[in-house]
Amino acid sequence: MTNLGIGLIGYAFMGAAHSQAWRSAPRFFDLPLHPELNVLCGRNADAVQAAATKLGWNGTETDWRKLLGRDDVQLIDVCTPGDSHAEIAIAALEAGKHVLCEKPLANTVAEAEAMTAAAEKASAQGIRSMVGFTYRRVPAIALARKLVAEGKIGTVRHVRAQYLQDWISDPEAPLSWRLDKEKAGSGALGDIGAHIVDLTQFITGDRIAEVSGQLETFVKERPKAAEHSGLSGTASTERGPVTVDDAAVFITKFKSGALGVFEATRFATGRKNAIRIEINGSAGSLAFDFEDMNLLHFYDATEDPETAGFRRILATEPVHPYVAAWWPPGHLLGYEHGFTHQVVDLVTAIADGRDPEPSFADGLQIQRVLAAVEDSSNSRQWQEIPE
Repeated sequence: MTNLGIGLIGYAFMGAAHSQAWRSAPRFFDLPLHPELNVLCGRNADAVQAAATKLGWNGTETDWRKLLGRDDVQLIDVCTPGDSHAEIAIAALEAGKHVLCEKPLANTVAEAEAMTAAAEKASAQGIRSMVGFTYRRVPAIALARKLVAEGKIGTVRHVRAQYLQDWISDPEAPLSWRLDKEKAGSGALGDIGAHIVDLTQFITGDRIAEVSGQLETFVKERPKAAEHSGLSGTASTERGPVTVDDAAVFITKFKSGALGVFEATRFATGRKNAIRIEINGSAGSLAFDFEDMNLLHFYDATEDPETAGFRRILATEPVHPYVAAWWPPGHLLGYEHGFTHQVVDLVTAIADGRDPEPSFADGLQIQRVLAAVEDSSNSRQWQEIPE
């Protein structure tokens, strides 16, 4: 079996999740290429070495540019803040490396356009790229897409999507890079809103055509974290501005004519990671909540009204997407499995010589939706999504 050398840039939350996926995928799935965890990259030499030891990497680098010339790295996995995605991904593609880039693809439409152009040029040379919308790989979500594609709910008329978190609802929670527009691009809109834009378009097979939205920042200033203030402890008395949105709400019209209602917030007190999707069609409906991620609820409007109702589908059968490689029916999967399934799909596409999904072009389209929501909030007008 041919090895696929991986170089991962970033070792915090996403870096750990990706590391677990690269380790576990070849142990549960029969992959056409064998991922080797060759290099973990981060700026702090001691911290990246500790992370490499803990997460199972063979070596480390402190400068991501050194990965470009390493013969033992064929794929670069980008798990850094959004402000570095474009520079790293474009350089990697031009160096002949496959690229997996975390979402959202970039901080701006212009960056995403440049990344997509580089990806299309590299694709002609057999170099593959993918953006990491892992929730697509939840078996219940993949099943929902299949049911819609098969016409089980008829013509889609309504889309409802929420991504609800509460991790910064405390106004004294310290500043982090996710609250800095220069590093993150946007707040709840890009960080979690991007996911529900991708999920609804993925499930329906449709694209958003127009948006009208509103952004809000509830807490305008926060304590600076220790690493930003030079003080010991977890926070300082010095405060700094929050330069991104805390919450985003927007309504949409899809190309098919379906209507959508979206909400993304990090201020939904008591909601830790609730991704709620409901699709209503002419012949039925589907409903999903990530906080009960193994379930898909399906309503068949063609059934006898006397006994009709939402059906609870436990998506843990071997016939369900991805599940056959794991546990017996009813033994539940978790958050980390989506990352493993992402590795499986990416490695398989590389071996097959085809471009994986979602592509950088898909990421660009989502970036245009996010930008249109922000423009709508500023202008108080509907915005069309450019082709």
